[in-house]
Amino acid sequence: MHWRDTHTGYGLVTRALHWGMAALILWQFVGMGLRLLLGRTPLVSFFVGTHAPVGTLLFALILLRGVWALANRGRRPSHGAGLVGMAAQAGHGLLYLMMLAIPSLALLRAWGGTRPFAPFGIPVFPGREAELGWATTPASLLHGELAWILGVLVLGHVAMVVLHERVWRDGTLARMAGRR
Repeated sequence: MHWRDTHTGYGLVTRALHWGMAALILWQFVGMGLRLLLGRTPLVSFFVGTHAPVGTLLFALILLRGVWALANRGRRPSHGAGLVGMAAQAGHGLLYLMMLAIPSLALLRAWGGTRPFAPFGIPVFPGREAELGWATTPASLLHGELAWILGVLVLGHVAMVVLHERVWRDGTLARMAGRR
């Protein structure tokens, strides 16, 4: 088992980051979906209470994954040739862009807000005496909306995995699942 990526499959580190981030993103969507469906309940409060710490952990993993992807750039499996390969590359790029933008907006909102931001009890930003509207307003408007767009992109990502596995049978899932 390789810890680094190869031309035939993703290494242990890439796979751990991918599946760990997938689980945390699912956690975030379950919490916000329950919030929309159920309103304020103890279960929803539990999920919402974990949103900022889980989002902070996700952001750290996204940054780590980006650095790891760059370090393995020449070793990774190809997205393929032609239009399908270009679409796969563009889709992955859009996923990465959203995964960076969404928590960045949340951090901007926290930085400009009046409440302290201390995920896992670690102080990151103190609360301000007065909110910085230029920071909080656009971030508040875009954070959730872009997150739902990310959700659609994730569903498209999963749909493409199903297409690769069921129709094209090209072993794409095996490269990320660790099976050869």
